[in-house]
Amino acid sequence: MYCNGSDMLLYVEESAAGHCTTHTTTLNTETKDRAVKPEASKAKTAGLFKEKSITGLSVSISAEGLIYDGETEEGYKTMFKAWKAGKSIKAKCMARGSEKPYLQGSFVITSLERTDPANDDSTYKISLDNDGEPDTLDESAFTEDAAAATS
Repeated sequence: MYCNGSDMLLYVEESAAGHCTTHTTTLNTETKDRAVKPEASKAKTAGLFKEKSITGLSVSISAEGLIYDGETEEGYKTMFKAWKAGKSIKAKCMARGSEKPYLQGSFVITSLERTDPANDDSTYKISLDNDGEPDTLDESAFTEDAAAATS
């Protein structure tokens, strides 16, 4: 069964991001390269391949949506208010109808953009970065069981 992107929701604080058209969750790995001299019995070219070690993990979320004046969920106005407060917010990503998020934790709004083109819909873009270790990072939340919850 394919996952339908419309069934995957982003929540900002306790409500879904209103009139959201797309959201992207990016899991980042920070690494350190380590170059070592190859063993004497190996060719000099073996030293061209570096070892890597993981020095950090992070999560970023970006979303886009339409600005709607009668918003009943978390719209641009409440996102703007959260950004203006300059504090971490709670965010979570989960399947529609599921009680189990695959990602949840404290995030910082790193950017909030509003676009108002002539004769077209006004839109927003928001970017979030984790603030510490996520409370939930659970790959089992998007298995067939989670997909069945949205059916």
